Amino acid sequence: MAYTTPGKTRNKVYRYVRDRLLLGRPPTIREVQRRFGFSSVESARSHLEALVAEGRLDKEAGRARGYRLPGGGARPTILVPLLGRVQAGDLTAAIEDPQGYLPIPSHRPADELLALNVEGESMINAGILPGDVVIVRRQQTADPGDIVVALVDDEATVKRLAHRRGQWILMPENPAFHPIVPPQEDLRIIGKVVEVRRWLDEGMPLLEP
Repeated sequence: MAYTTPGKTRNKVYRYVRDRLLLGRPPTIREVQRRFGFSSVESARSHLEALVAEGRLDKEAGRARGYRLPGGGARPTILVPLLGRVQAGDLTAAIEDPQGYLPIPSHRPADELLALNVEGESMINAGILPGDVVIVRRQQTADPGDIVVALVDDEATVKRLAHRRGQWILMPENPAFHPIVPPQEDLRIIGKVVEVRRWLDEGMPLLEP
């Protein structure tokens, strides 16, 4: 094998880590080791630590995927649990089916967020399609007009929240569906939808628990 100078190898490591971070797929040290065929994890770690010392990467202590790109105002990548599926249609039994973690750029603590796969077509006019993933901020209250994940007697749905004549209503964004007026004492807000994600080419960048 031809000899490569440490500087050139480090540049290759940087480009690999940078590209993975921009794709939302932060690598572990072992993944760097395997990618470049280093004989030990410590060889990969030394290159990464050198890049941190040079200011080309930042590191969040105590995290296996803690390397990120520096820059004022840049959002760090956090791992958000993908917990299961939620119906964008009629109410359906709530399903908690942990599948892994999604890397999401956010300044919020990871325990404030969760992700859910969307099923159904009741929210298509809000740009939420079947197969999309909604990123949800955990909260127990919401304002009229917010898109929320709501639980009604152990059944979950994603809808736009409305308040009329003293009642909370779960409104679809598709005229083929009817509003849901649940018994008010049974309505529970799980959280507010803050982001919608859709992958077309490489698929969802899901990381193992």
